[in-house]
Amino acid sequence: MKFKFNDIANAISIISGVSLAGIIGVGSYVYLNKDAIIDDIKDAAIESVVGGMGAGALGGGALPIGTPDLAPPADQAAAPVPPVGGGFGIPN
Repeated sequence: MKFKFNDIANAISIISGVSLAGIIGVGSYVYLNKDAIIDDIKDAAIESVVGGMGAGALGGGALPIGTPDLAPPADQAAAPVPPVGGGFGIPN
C-alpha cells in the first residue's frame, strides 16, 4: 500500500484539528471554572500550611480569654522587676 501526499496531509490535518479542539475545550473549561479552581487551590494551600492543627491544637478549640493560663506556677520564682528607668541602665 502506497501513501500519497494527499493522504498524509489529510491525516496531519485531522490530527491538528483534534488537537486544536482539545486545547480550546480545556481552555474553555479552565476559563469558565476559574473561580472554583482558585478556591480549591486556596483550600489546599491553607490545609497544607495548617497541617495537623485540629481543634485540640489550640487548647480545646478556643483561644483563652484573659491571661490566667499565663501566670507562673506557685513553685516558680517571678521574673525580676526592672528599675524605674527601664532598660538595662547605664554602667557607673
